[in-house]
Amino acid sequence: MNSIDFEQLGLAGGGRYENSEEAERKDDSGRTIRYLRRRFLPPAEELPVLAEVAVDDGERLDTIAARTLGDPEQYWQICDANNVMQPEQLLDRIGELIRIPGPSVGGRS
Repeated sequence: MNSIDFEQLGLAGGGRYENSEEAERKDDSGRTIRYLRRRFLPPAEELPVLAEVAVDDGERLDTIAARTLGDPEQYWQICDANNVMQPEQLLDRIGELIRIPGPSVGGRS
């Protein structure tokens, strides 16, 4: 099986799907469909916490990630640390504290 080109899909560079398992199946016409297996959120309570920050009205998760993790594209790590898949779910929590993950052992930094 040929490897999926993560860069071509815009998923390269330490994104949330970087370590996802690849799979393939045949459709009804016999054509091979390559895909990434479903990604499950890691248990947030097992992730180390660097800090907790309050969400301000109008704030974006990429700006929070840039300020706290040093990289706006790592917003997905904040989602993981708070058991959500969609950033909007965190931004609706105006004034509430959200968890900012710290580095962990085993590939996620």
